[in-house]
Parts: sequence; structure tokens; C-alpha cells
Amino acid sequence: MSFSVGPGPSYATAGAWTPDQDSVVSGFTDASLYASLQRHPQYSQQSQYQYHQQQQQQQQQYQHQQARQKASFVSLRNVNARPLHKRGRRVSEMTAGAGGDGGMGGEVIEVQILPQDDNWGDNTTAITGNTSVRSESFQDVTIIGRDQETGVTFTCQRYAGSALCALVALFAFLSPIAMVLIPRLNVIQLKSEHLKCDSECDGLLISFSFKLLILLLGSWALFFRQPKATMPRIFIFRALVTMLIFVFTFSYWLFYVVRILENRDEVRYRSIVYFAVSLVDALLFIQYLAVILLELRHLTPQYMVKVLRSPDGESRWYNIGQLSVQRAAAWVLEKYYQDFTIYNPYLDRVPSKKKPHPSNSSFKYYDVDGNEENPESHTRAMLTASARRRDSAHNERFYEEHEYERRVRKRKARLITAAEEAFTHIKRMHDDQGQSTPMNPHEAAQSIFPSLARALQKYLRITRQQPRHTMDSILSHLAICLAHDMSPRAFLEKYLVSSPVMQNDKEHRGVQSWGLVCDQLLSRPINGGTIFQLRQADVCLLCSISHIPHFSIAEEIIHPKSNKFVLRLNSETSV
Repeated sequence: MSFSVGPGPSYATAGAWTPDQDSVVSGFTDASLYASLQRHPQYSQQSQYQYHQQQQQQQQQYQHQQARQKASFVSLRNVNARPLHKRGRRVSEMTAGAGGDGGMGGEVIEVQILPQDDNWGDNTTAITGNTSVRSESFQDVTIIGRDQETGVTFTCQRYAGSALCALVALFAFLSPIAMVLIPRLNVIQLKSEHLKCDSECDGLLISFSFKLLILLLGSWALFFRQPKATMPRIFIFRALVTMLIFVFTFSYWLFYVVRILENRDEVRYRSIVYFAVSLVDALLFIQYLAVILLELRHLTPQYMVKVLRSPDGESRWYNIGQLSVQRAAAWVLEKYYQDFTIYNPYLDRVPSKKKPHPSNSSFKYYDVDGNEENPESHTRAMLTASARRRDSAHNERFYEEHEYERRVRKRKARLITAAEEAFTHIKRMHDDQGQSTPMNPHEAAQSIFPSLARALQKYLRITRQQPRHTMDSILSHLAICLAHDMSPRAFLEKYLVSSPVMQNDKEHRGVQSWGLVCDQLLSRPINGGTIFQLRQADVCLLCSISHIPHFSIAEEIIHPKSNKFVLRLNSETSV
């Protein structure tokens, strides 16, 4: 499969990638910063010179203070001690006096230690015990997730139940075969005339073989598959079916030992075949019961579940059958990864071009004249200003959201136009003859990617998607679209559509760990009013169960004579 570059501007395959386009990967490199560094190569030399000048001034001041301290007594006293969170702005007062009298008339030197601006909290990162941007603590809840998803403990917990059920099923399947073969292997010393099998016995053996085959195929199709979820509690119906299989098989073996092995002189081979066929029939009925309990019982909708996601508030409604709490949680997670949109934590606040002013967080009053006789007026003015700002907050939010939507539509239109223009430069070669050198899909993707990288970069920035898409993933996706003759809009679907959750490449993991929180036992069935919560990192799914209402439908008959109409006319009616 080869491609050729059509008429139009030429693009380099590797050298056309600029630092600004590299910000598509992570958003760390910006074109403005790159240009400013290129314009100011002497930046590092100037900063070193200024640093040496400051060091010399500080050294001279230190020597001057040491000379004064030799001739006087120095006492340090904190003035107007600040709280702990403003310790960086603490001011100390140095009082120097002659002799040892404490310096009542001495010299006063004010020293400011570690000066900081007032809005230090806006550019400070606080690291807490939770791996979250929000200061919440879930330590009082049961363990939220499993970190060792590939460890031995998790593997044992994941496959222990299925392995136990498989062993019991294998034991039950091989038991009737062993019962039929034991007399033929001379384990039981039966008489030769008792081992003869007539036509009726042959018919039982044929029926026995086909029943075993049906049992094997049905069990393989229904039950032999990887478990979808690892449950914290036991699955009651599966445990019940497994226990029934074991009890029936053990009971048959008990009767086989007591009635057949002890009465060897009276037992005939045909009776042994009858006994094994009856065990196969019992196993077929248990399989039928398992299909009803495990596969069919929950298909009839009986409840409605509302799934509410926090923190963005997206919700869905689903109809659900009779399930336990833990199985309902697994069913909800399947629907979540199928129907919900991708949660983007960077869009919790609407991106705005306005930079927050330091005075927006709080109000400060400064009395220039030093007149503090009327503090109530100052407080009243501050409350009035705060109320006005609070009343106008919704108006600012409305215009910010409107402006953000306009910018997104604008960037989307530019991206679609750039992608359509880039795809016009590539055409598929159906033969080996051509003016340009043939390229494979990956090389073709590298050749046209620089022409749409700028528009794609800006769109990913404004929609806060740049952490999810790397340059390699974009090139790989573009190469796949070119190899299968997909349109430009088909290529952009991955970036323009934010649903479902599995659209995010970072969600493609073998194991997804979730925490389940519920007031009742997880193995009990759900009822109306049941509430449980699923947690994973910052995402929380609150599930509320409610009954589907009973619909009372009554028949109503319209009389045939009432199904006639008359046209009413008056002076104001226009016909």
C-alpha cells in the first residue's frame, strides 16, 4: 500500500515539526516562550550579573551590622506577629542600646525577612495524603481500589471462584464415565455373564453418550468464559448451583459404592448403565436450573437505576432486573463505559482569557490618614462591595461560558478546514507508476500532519484534551485512517466526540479498579430505595434504585355515533 503527495505545498516528513506543534503532546512547550528565548539569548548573563550585585550589597550590609553589634547590646523582639500561613512576611524589630539597659533610647532597625506577595496561596502547591486535586479524605471508607492489579493475591481472588466451579463441574462430568468404565476395567470382579450388554443396553449407551455431549457443549457455551468482574462477596446463585452439583455427584458415588460394590454377585452391567444415565439426566436438569438462575432471571426489568457522576453531574437512567448489589454495580460499570462521556477534570472551571486579579479573592481597607475612629463604615463598605460582586458573579459566568462556546466552535471550524485541505494532498497509487516517490501510510501521515498540527493543537488546548493525546498516537490514528481511505471528518471524530468513556486511550487497561460503598450486604438483592456508590480516583458514581411503577391500563370504547363532527362558522372565522 503506497501513497503519493498530490499538487500543493511540500511538507517535510520529520523536520517540519516545530516546538509549538510539540505542545500537542503535553502542552508544556509554547510558541511565545520559544520565540522570547530566541530573541533574548543574553538572558542568563544578565541574571547572573544582577545576582552578583545583590550578593555584594547584602554582604556589605551584613558587615555594617556586625560592626554595630560589637559596640552595643542587641535584642530581638517580634513586632505584630503574623499567623502561621503569613510567616514569610514577618517583620522583626531590632533594638540596640548602650550598656545592658535594654536600649530605651537606642537605634531601631527594621528587617523584613523573606518578602512575599499577598496572593502567595494562588501559586502554591499543597501535597496531601490523597492523590486528588480536591482536599477530601476517604480514609473512613472501605478500601477504594486495588493497587496490585497484577499481583498473586489479585490473580487468586479473580480466578479462585471460577476455578473451584470448574473443578466441581469436571468431577461431575467424569463421574458417569467412570461408573460405566469401572466394571469393564476389572476393578469390580463381576461374572462374565453379568457383563454382557444386550440391545437394550446398547441403546442406553448411545443415549448416555449423546447426553454427555449435550451437557458438555451446553456447559462450555454458557459457563466457560472469563469472569467480567471480581466480586467482593460470594455469588449466591452460583454457589448454590455448585453445591447442588457436588451433592448430587457425591450422593451417586455413595450409592454406587454401597449398592454395586457390595452386591457384586447380583449386579448386572445393564443396571450400572441405567445408574450412570440417571446421573447424566440429573446433571442436565441442574444445568437447566443454572441457566434460569444465572442467565434468565435478571433479564426482566423490575427496577430503574439512576447513575449520577460526580463532579461534573452527568446522569443516566437505566432499567435493571433482579440482581444483587455487587452484580448491579458491575452491570452499571458496563453501561458507564458504554454510554457516559469522557470526564475531563480540566473543564470543571470554564476556561477564560481573563487573568484573576489579586483583589478578586478578598477586600482590604487601607487608611492613609491614620484615622480609625469609624471602623463600622469601613466594614459596611466592604460588605457592600462583596455583595455587589456576588450578585454579578452569575452574569460573568454566563458571558464566560458563551465566549468559551464561541471559541470552541471557531477552533473546530478551523480544524475541519485544515484537515480537509491536508487530505487533498494525498492520493492512493493504484499502480507502480507515478511522478513522486511512493510512501507507506505512516510516511504519508508524517508528510501531511504538519499542515493540520497547528489547528489541532489549538483545538486540543481549548478543549483541554492535550494530556490524552500524544503525537505518536495522533500519527498512528492518522496512518490508520489513510490506510483505510477514511474521510477527514472520520479522522477528527476521535477529537471532536467525547463519548463514550472508552474513547479515551488511557482507559484501555486490562483491569479497572473501583470501590463499592453500600449500607447493606453486597450479596443481597437490590430493592427500591437501595443506594450504592462506585469510586475511582476523582470519579464517583452514585446509583439510586427505584421500582418501576405498576401500569394500570383500562379499556375505553369510543361510541361510533360520537365520532362525527360539525363545522361551526361565525363572522370572525376565515375559511
